[in-house]
Amino acid sequence: MNSSDSGFPLSSDVLERIARALERLAPPAAAIPDFNAADAFVWHANPGELSPVPKVNRVDMALLKGIDRVRDTLHDNTLRFANGLPANNALLWGARGMGKSSLVKAVHAAINADPARSGKAALKLVEIHREDIESLPALMAMLRDAPYPFIVFCDDLSFDSDDTSYKSLKAVLEGGIEGRPANVIFYATSNRRHLLPRDMMDNERSTAINPGEAVEEKVSLSDRFGLWLGFHRCSQDEYLDMVYGYAKHFGLDVEAQDTRAEAIEWAATRGARSGRTAWQFIQDLAGRQGKML
Repeated sequence: MNSSDSGFPLSSDVLERIARALERLAPPAAAIPDFNAADAFVWHANPGELSPVPKVNRVDMALLKGIDRVRDTLHDNTLRFANGLPANNALLWGARGMGKSSLVKAVHAAINADPARSGKAALKLVEIHREDIESLPALMAMLRDAPYPFIVFCDDLSFDSDDTSYKSLKAVLEGGIEGRPANVIFYATSNRRHLLPRDMMDNERSTAINPGEAVEEKVSLSDRFGLWLGFHRCSQDEYLDMVYGYAKHFGLDVEAQDTRAEAIEWAATRGARSGRTAWQFIQDLAGRQGKML
């Protein structure tokens, strides 16, 4: 049936007003970002845009001590991806303060500084916040046709019992009809190997009709990461290597024995030895010496 059949013919003026009203109701199209503006961006789900980060807060990869194996593994995986070769999504999990997020940012910088990649497209780093995981499909759509390889990075990723946003991540990593864009790889850090709290997994097993299937869907999320890199608490010698490495890099005046005793006491008062603890000690030491880092 057309407008004349209904007995209420619509004029061109009325049709135009309807069209304008529909345009106002439609969600605004996502702005195409200027990927040349920076090598790193932060994704904002609302209003769906990427903000360039002119200077990334990171440390040099040479300063990351005690994680040599995982450092080399992640670097090699990222280099293959940046060069257009097959590579895996990576989950960096384990002890707090051992350099998981620092390693991702350091590897990104090292790849772009590699002279062997001169003339190739720069590797871009896009950070997505944990609470914006449900918007991953929109972000992937924005990156899909861009002429750059992208690391989409989520720091401190985990899910609670009533959180269903993990389904968006599963679909993007492998399960969706479109799948992950060829120019995008996903890296995440977490204190949890399976991204879920242990008490939640135990509770679902105890109350489900089929305990195995009850948690399989959620636990299988971590299986979507082809690369699992574990970070474990460091020994005292590794912790001191971190302290000495930082001190040498920043030209701090230290007497080895005094620095050792102070660093051990610093870690003892915090109940933990880690890269973060070593960095906090170095900041205190530099402040006492009146030096900038």
